Amino acid sequence: MTDHVTQTWLTQEAADRLAAELADLEGPRRADIVKKIEAARAEGDLKENGGYHAAREEQGKIEGRIRQLKHMLENAHIGTPPAGESGVVGQGMLITVDFAGEEMKFLLGSREIATDDVEVYSEKSPLGAAVLGAKVGDTVNYTAPNGKTFKVAILEAQTYF
Repeated sequence: MTDHVTQTWLTQEAADRLAAELADLEGPRRADIVKKIEAARAEGDLKENGGYHAAREEQGKIEGRIRQLKHMLENAHIGTPPAGESGVVGQGMLITVDFAGEEMKFLLGSREIATDDVEVYSEKSPLGAAVLGAKVGDTVNYTAPNGKTFKVAILEAQTYF
């Protein structure tokens, strides 16, 4: 069992979308790439066969995405995040912050749940980790990947689902 920090929160819609992608990858897409590899093998000399190497690379990407989707769906909490204390930043929330004098809005969680054109930050990212657990009105320090530290004021936190 995973704890709440490592668990991915998904809406039912996102879980259904990911399950459909997984079914497509495991079925028609996997069969198609196997046919491409067999056809390229039939051409002979594999060392200099660009089509074969491209198909194998594509196969690797497909298999990687299949593993990623299976893991995500097996370990996801589907539904809505538990109702927490009002105004406390948590996973699955749309957060509005004052970042370096500019208002910024982003989803804290997995990009897989985003249905809008909204920026997404993982709770494990530096910014996500800085705001996770903070309350509306708090100011937290955020250390950017370049090493600079910024103050981030939490303006709003609302459930995204």
